Amino acid sequence: MSEPSDPSDQFDDIVDNETTRDPDLAVIEAGSRTLRTQGGQPQGDPVPSRPEDPELDKALREVETELSTRWGETKLEPSVTRIAALMDVLGEPQRAYPSIHITGTNGKTSTARMIEALLGAFELRTGRYTSPHVQTITERISLDGAPISAERFVETYQDVKPYVELVDAREEYRLSFFEVLTGMAYAAFADAPVDVAVVEVGMGGTWDATNVIDASVAVVTPIDLDHTDRLGGTTAEIAGEKSGIIKQGATVILAQQPVDAAQVLLKKAVEADATVAREGMEFGIVSREVAVGGQLLTLRGLGGEYDGVFLPLHGAYQAHNAAVALAAVEAFFGIGADHARTLDPDTVRRAFAQVASPGRLEIVRSSPTVILDAAHNPHGARATAEGVSEAFGFSRLVGVVSTSGDKDARGLLEAFEPIFAEVVITANSNPRATDVDALAAIAVEVFGEDRVVVEPRLDDAIEAAITLAEEEAEYGGAGVLVTGSIFTVGDARLLLRRG
Repeated sequence: MSEPSDPSDQFDDIVDNETTRDPDLAVIEAGSRTLRTQGGQPQGDPVPSRPEDPELDKALREVETELSTRWGETKLEPSVTRIAALMDVLGEPQRAYPSIHITGTNGKTSTARMIEALLGAFELRTGRYTSPHVQTITERISLDGAPISAERFVETYQDVKPYVELVDAREEYRLSFFEVLTGMAYAAFADAPVDVAVVEVGMGGTWDATNVIDASVAVVTPIDLDHTDRLGGTTAEIAGEKSGIIKQGATVILAQQPVDAAQVLLKKAVEADATVAREGMEFGIVSREVAVGGQLLTLRGLGGEYDGVFLPLHGAYQAHNAAVALAAVEAFFGIGADHARTLDPDTVRRAFAQVASPGRLEIVRSSPTVILDAAHNPHGARATAEGVSEAFGFSRLVGVVSTSGDKDARGLLEAFEPIFAEVVITANSNPRATDVDALAAIAVEVFGEDRVVVEPRLDDAIEAAITLAEEEAEYGGAGVLVTGSIFTVGDARLLLRRG
């Protein structure tokens, strides 16, 4: 193996490709130790459908009904008191396995899926906990790369239910929907048992229910403005909350970050005596080419380069997620700190080639092409717009948009305005969906009245968008993008009979 390159050489070789990265980050050390190199999963639709057995479906619906009586994911009491109490009475199941903890604003779930695929390819039994779900609640808890079965989901709920009720009786507030699901996930992982858990935060970090684990690897995907009413109005404030997943002596994998956010995260790493690897410095994208069905990458990991990596996902942001995921798995195996080597390149290639990320630039129909993407904030929408423009040569693209009421709808629509010929405003099935008339009023201000169509029902909206796309003279080059919320994507996926 060749001698490690100087950081300035890495900056020249890699950071030129990281166009959104501020060069000042290259010299931010803040006294932290810095990680520098010293030298398979199931196929098919990863989103499960409802159980075919009517009795099992009934049992699952009963569990969903009971969970729905609890505080939803948007009502929070910022502490880990209740989840810690639940872990205590369950016997601390979250300590039965090592874990990789993921926070950030966008890209968490895709990154988690990539990490899971890599770990599975190296013959580790994985548990993955992500949120929210696209179609079915069982998606949130995965074992060995596949969603937990409905039967096992119900059994796990019944197993933890008495302990949940015990904690409910002791605490000022009952455990929330997300707290109970988190407890179920940790219990299911211990019961499996798994070799490693890949855990995505629900919101924030410090007081997120998932933050009762002591992860050896903490991953921070790009931070931007979202949930500002709960996490803070600046990226620095949001980073402060998210930095709470960085534990003593951990390894921190940092995706590209705004400078103020990076400074906060690095300061937290210093305080925790954590080791840091930064995208664009210790790891990153060396080259990227659009390919049929995805993209072809050369990635620089913590131990060296991996070329010929095919990623069957579209968009530059997914390539960045892949770089982050690779570094996280290398760190988990001690590469870059204890070992001066790379992972087996063929195994890495095989793992990435099998990655799926439902609802992320996912093609669900052709003639015209219909794509689903769960972008729900301006940062995600900009990444999606860039990805669509790069991967698809649409002569005309029609958007179908429904957002959640607590999101920056204007910012999202402004991000899509340059690529949408028209936009169809609609509503998804979630009670928090933005009022159609209110969203349409914003859309008219952004697009102009002539480019806005309103269809309150999502099925009608998709049909209207397809009709508009087909009006294009070069009919084969038209497309439809359904976006704005994970709930919009989930509903559309069901309507289009995906899974």
